[in-house]
Amino acid sequence: MIQVENTPNPESLKFLSEKIISAAGTEEFQKSDINRVSNIFVKELLGFKGVELVLLSKNFLSVKKDKTVTWNELKPMVISHMNHYFENNKKPILDNKVETKKSNVTSDNETIEKIIEVLDTKIRPAVEKDGGDIKFKSFEEGVVKVELQGSCSGCPSSLITLKQGVQNLLKHYVKEVNSVEAI
Repeated sequence: MIQVENTPNPESLKFLSEKIISAAGTEEFQKSDINRVSNIFVKELLGFKGVELVLLSKNFLSVKKDKTVTWNELKPMVISHMNHYFENNKKPILDNKVETKKSNVTSDNETIEKIIEVLDTKIRPAVEKDGGDIKFKSFEEGVVKVELQGSCSGCPSSLITLKQGVQNLLKHYVKEVNSVEAI
């Protein structure tokens, strides 16, 4: 059974399943990259009218739409697409890593490890509740660069979340951090 949760971004919904959706970690796919997407489920979902972005995580997926379609139109289509997949497949939608992106690491590894630990344990669970994800990109001269994905990308409250939430937590736990920026 698929459950649906609202997110702080009105253009994004979170679809939860008791089945494993991604065994490959959290991955984001954008309609602008549809020609590079090899996963058929994701490619079909991105092909739905109005779908801009799909984020797959262990037990949920988030869909971000544009203003050309309403959730009343799109939500049943996403649920049906997920149900159809799980009726016909035993394996997760993503069962292997799509690609590994290396971050630009130009600072001391101990500080970066602390930053990643805080992101993983204190920040990512809260961001996932809202149907998104946060990825560490780099740390240079006191500035942490992160990428907000899923529901968080383009969300009206994401800048507040980034500055008041993520930045404050990282500065509290990792004294070398001065600020946080989204890329």
